[in-house]
Amino acid sequence: MDTAFDSLGFSRQRLARIDAFLDHKYVAAGKLPGTLALVARHGEVVHLGMTGHADVASGRPIAEDTIFRIYSMTKPITSVALMMLVEAGKIALDDPVHRWIPEWKNLGVYVAGTVGQGFVTRPTAAPMRVVDLMRHTSGLTYGFQLRTNVDHGYRAKKIGEIEKAGTLADMIAALADLPLEFSPGEAWNYSVSTDVCGWLVEKASGMAFEDFLQQRIFAPLGMVDTGFHVRDGQGHRLASCYQWGKDGMTVQDDAATSGFLAPPSFISGGGGLVSTAPDYLQFCRMLANGGSLGGHRFLSRKTIDLMTANHLPGGVDLPALSVSMFSEAAYQGVGFGLGFATTTNAARTLIPGSNGDYFWGGAASTFFWIDPEEDIIAIFMTQLMPSSTWPVRRELRTLVYAALDD
Repeated sequence: MDTAFDSLGFSRQRLARIDAFLDHKYVAAGKLPGTLALVARHGEVVHLGMTGHADVASGRPIAEDTIFRIYSMTKPITSVALMMLVEAGKIALDDPVHRWIPEWKNLGVYVAGTVGQGFVTRPTAAPMRVVDLMRHTSGLTYGFQLRTNVDHGYRAKKIGEIEKAGTLADMIAALADLPLEFSPGEAWNYSVSTDVCGWLVEKASGMAFEDFLQQRIFAPLGMVDTGFHVRDGQGHRLASCYQWGKDGMTVQDDAATSGFLAPPSFISGGGGLVSTAPDYLQFCRMLANGGSLGGHRFLSRKTIDLMTANHLPGGVDLPALSVSMFSEAAYQGVGFGLGFATTTNAARTLIPGSNGDYFWGGAASTFFWIDPEEDIIAIFMTQLMPSSTWPVRRELRTLVYAALDD
């Protein structure tokens, strides 16, 4: 990683407060196992700090090359892959999804019933389009939302679970037997939509989804540690994952026995990747640079602009359209684009930022954002589930912007 550490308009003294804050409030207090915070401006790293442990029991510290489960930070990568195919004319945002998944043509909207007794449905008011998958207005859901009988149906079929047996094809087939929660475009609900985008990448490209990511994104960007499992011989770099409950912080997935040490059967474009801070920085640098890096163009500048615009119907923010019980973003002042949340009204978020910055996080509390106005990239890595346990993402944003000194 480029670590020139020129201040580039930041106060070094104030940047140093980031690690002191994380260590005192979270790591020393036993609320997080360890943290890595990276801040870059104008493409150059201005802060890289690590506290605590990748594995608490062994005392193994977090290092620059520690491998993390990034879970839903997979979604922006999948979205970029699909938009590369949109640019190539292989698929279009306004394509009906049933053009690519014919068995979904007659999906209905839930009216009544339970998974054990069958569902009563009505026809959708509009067909699901590819754009609905990318902006989470598809009518699909996650079982962990714990909100409706449709959610229950997902749990019964183990659709969208983090540790998932079966294959992506199995999930696509199972979804054909379940109703939508609402007609596409009528509401916003965090869902397995991006997993379906991974399936569309396969269909439109004629390549296995994981091969497309490796050949078209990871290899050209030099993302050598990013994939759906940890490379052979690199398991010692994987962090253990923890969870928070009534007994405090306990191990959720031990690095020594993790399922991420072997190739999975289910390739999840919604949450299946592991990565490192240096690798994810390369992905963010490409986005912040208008879709190109190192002489290789991945997307056009105008496609990045399209992806990071607010695509919610009517131009509203999430509180006006969301029915979701959970997502990786707070809602006030936030819209949603094609794979990212985007700030539409920074004042409404009640934290520093810029209109047009875009971001997302993962289930184990990882997070990133890109601020085009200030030319800032920030990446936060840790491993604690669920990501809603602590307000550390909002606090980190505040600390980073507070360090600006230009």
